[in-house]
Amino acid sequence: MQLSDEEEDYNLSLSKFESMLKTNKVLFFDSEEFEDIILHYLDMGKANLAKKALKLALEQHPRSTGLKLVQVEMLIYDDKLEIAEKLLNELYAIEPNNEEIYIQKANICSKRDQHEKAVEMLKIALKYTDDYADVYNLIGMEYLFMDNLEMAKDSFIKCLEEDFEDQSALYNVVYCFEFLDQNQEAITYLKKYIDKNPYSEIAWHQLGRLHYGVKEYENAIRAFDYATLIDDEFLGAFMERAKALERMKKYEEAIESYNRTIELDDATSYALLRIGKCYERLGNKVQALKYFNKTVHEDPLLDKGWIAITDFYVRQKNFQKALFFVNKALAIDNQNRLYWKRYATINKQMNFFEEAEFGYRKAVEFGDYALDTWLFWVDILQFLGEFETAIQTLLQATEYFPEENEVEYRLAGLYFMIQETTKAKFHLSNGLRIKFENHYILEDLFPVVWTRKMVQNYITKHKK
Repeated sequence: MQLSDEEEDYNLSLSKFESMLKTNKVLFFDSEEFEDIILHYLDMGKANLAKKALKLALEQHPRSTGLKLVQVEMLIYDDKLEIAEKLLNELYAIEPNNEEIYIQKANICSKRDQHEKAVEMLKIALKYTDDYADVYNLIGMEYLFMDNLEMAKDSFIKCLEEDFEDQSALYNVVYCFEFLDQNQEAITYLKKYIDKNPYSEIAWHQLGRLHYGVKEYENAIRAFDYATLIDDEFLGAFMERAKALERMKKYEEAIESYNRTIELDDATSYALLRIGKCYERLGNKVQALKYFNKTVHEDPLLDKGWIAITDFYVRQKNFQKALFFVNKALAIDNQNRLYWKRYATINKQMNFFEEAEFGYRKAVEFGDYALDTWLFWVDILQFLGEFETAIQTLLQATEYFPEENEVEYRLAGLYFMIQETTKAKFHLSNGLRIKFENHYILEDLFPVVWTRKMVQNYITKHKK
């Protein structure tokens, strides 16, 4: 690939400058060469070399406004805002129509969290600049800092009207649409954008993401297909395409697309996990397990990989292996309520009731307030003879389910078991009032209570 004359001159300037540093010879550069060298080092994060270059530049060109503006930029970078501001005021007195002065003033305001003032400065810069796109982009960023997403969106749209190939502005405008929950408006905008710039793989990819977000999976796949046709190494588009294919239950095509991401880059645990899930849904258990194992081999700290294997063995009713793998997941994330619930369910299936009770308790402790979790936990406490604890747990559950017949019937049964008849009748009455036909719960869970004549009479009386 041939370099342009401009690129060759730029590379020669850099080589010449670095050679000068090694030999300690002082060579002459024009001011623009110095600007390019300094900005190159700043972009590379080599601040010390940038400062050396600036010192030499100002020695050779002490009156250069361009170099002084680069000096301002470096002062702002170092948070020397007062010195930068003083220098800018001196430059303003010389060149009041230089847009870069207003851009750097805006930069200082932004650093001081004076974002409205920064926008004012940038609007002045618009009067003097030839690069409208860059200034509109900066205005958009200031509005983002102010959480004014509507104005930010408008600014990024103006930026793209000036330069429709500005990728950062394209990403930002889509971000604003999404944050404002304007997905359909974003889709309309991107379609118009693509009419002007049909070979923008970024636009097609973003359009696909938006279609995916509103569950228009066929449209999403079509957009991702265009993105990958334009750039056949667009890893993100292949990944998103695979996810959309999965949603449409086209598992073989999804596997193919996930595999393409692995060809383009090192295998990711996410892609391997999804391939395993696809194989499982295709009924290919051998391949599913193979990819789940590859997932945890690739990333042993990915708890979702261990959970995938856990769920695989639960579906095979191999609870011993499932228990082994759920413990692996809990070793990584022991505050995940869903993992504790799995742990409890597996132990319950294996008749390890004390471990199951512990699991349900931890699940609730970490925020699982689903009704079935409370009920499974209480039923195990009852089985273990922990009636008082079961009652306290159910009373806690009533805070979330104040009118739940399953809770009321259980409270009635438990209070009957500990001979607190008044409370038992109160909760039995509640249960019968809420859902009379579910009184079979007493018979199933508390057969001793069910056979009592008093209970039968109470139910019969309520029925009348």
